[in-house]
Amino acid sequence: MDLSHLHELILAGALFLIAHLGISSTPIRGVLVRSIGENPYRGVYSILAVVTLVYLILTYNGTPHADFLWAPTPPYRWAALLIMPVALMFMLGGFMAKNPTAVGQESQVKTIGEGTGLVRITRHPFQWAVVLWAAAHILANADSASVVFFGSLGLLSLLGAFLIDIKKARAMGADWTQFARVTSNIPFAAILTGRNRIVWSELRLPIIAGLVAYAALHWGHVYVSGVPLY
Repeated sequence: MDLSHLHELILAGALFLIAHLGISSTPIRGVLVRSIGENPYRGVYSILAVVTLVYLILTYNGTPHADFLWAPTPPYRWAALLIMPVALMFMLGGFMAKNPTAVGQESQVKTIGEGTGLVRITRHPFQWAVVLWAAAHILANADSASVVFFGSLGLLSLLGAFLIDIKKARAMGADWTQFARVTSNIPFAAILTGRNRIVWSELRLPIIAGLVAYAALHWGHVYVSGVPLY
């Protein structure tokens, strides 16, 4: 394998992470907002996020995928196939429940109680969905390029889940403390410790949506990535 391709991919992954975590999660954000205003900052940040993501994708597509770190055997592929429906349930179910961690829903923290649906399982269903999605693809692909590409996306979501908690705690104070007491960041932690519970009727629609999305993805994956899921 030409290491120059992998090195560029590592650079692309680093730029992608820096563009997100190095700005939005550091004092740099406050400096930029005070300098140019909230809306211009969001515009610049969005452009930077898109540019670094596109660069990461293009670099990944241009990197050879023959440098395997482990043998991509059927057990790894089956593990990925089992993880993906759960990831899709988390992703879609996360949009089906009120959640004060979501943009524009911060006011829900005063009335949401212990949450509903996926929020009972984790405060950050979308972020954990991306983590699961990334892990599934790393397991199935097994090559160094996939580890860097999917690892960058998964790491951003994993760190993002904890950084969001820090931001919300600062912004919401006691209201956030109460919400955090009966929910958890790490999936199922609040349920396993008795601070929350699963209500299966609230998960019916997320499960159905996740399975339908998985069926569609299973059929269309070859057209998106060129790789069939079998």
